[in-house]
Amino acid sequence: MNIKNYMLKIGQQAKKASFKTASATTIQKNKFLNNLGNRVLLNEDKIIASNKKDLIQASKDQKDEAFIDRLTLNKKNIIAMADGLFQLEKLDDPIGQINNQKTMRSGIKVSQMRVSLGVIGMIYESRPNVTIDAAGLSIKSGNAIILRGGSEAINSNTYLGELITQSLKETGLHSSSVQIIKMTDREAVTELITMSNFVDVIIPRGGKSLIKKITED
Repeated sequence: MNIKNYMLKIGQQAKKASFKTASATTIQKNKFLNNLGNRVLLNEDKIIASNKKDLIQASKDQKDEAFIDRLTLNKKNIIAMADGLFQLEKLDDPIGQINNQKTMRSGIKVSQMRVSLGVIGMIYESRPNVTIDAAGLSIKSGNAIILRGGSEAINSNTYLGELITQSLKETGLHSSSVQIIKMTDREAVTELITMSNFVDVIIPRGGKSLIKKITED
């Protein structure tokens, strides 16, 4: 499958999943967060093993110490990833919250209600912990998300994506509510940021160089 067709399929699946995610109950979303948090903790060794493959490649590519530090997953930050999900679980559900209610002179009441965005496309670099953080935040806020991490973290992100998919299925959410782009070619980013029929908002997370690259594309 070429990149264009691959991304088209991901976009279609995300759009379909977004309707189910938007209507998910608070209980269902919190069950996912709890399930994934525990799954991350239970699979610590496998997460570290997949991350090691990325670290070996980063060393071969002569990446600097700061880069390798951002790329590394260890017991401490795996626990932090799980704790982040458990903290999200405790937060109020933002969907449906009503704010700034006003009564107009005519007697009509006007207010703001929080709703889901739909499909989020997120592009980020070497920190694989972002994969778990973004998945949790997206589901809590009733959105589907397409994640495109850096090629340097492909093994880590792919395995974390498998854990996310397992938790989505176990808690009755659409398995495509969170998808990891497994193609490392830059063309996948170009396709993602131009899929306006399927993606409602793009979030670049990283340094100035990443944001500049995306805005220029």
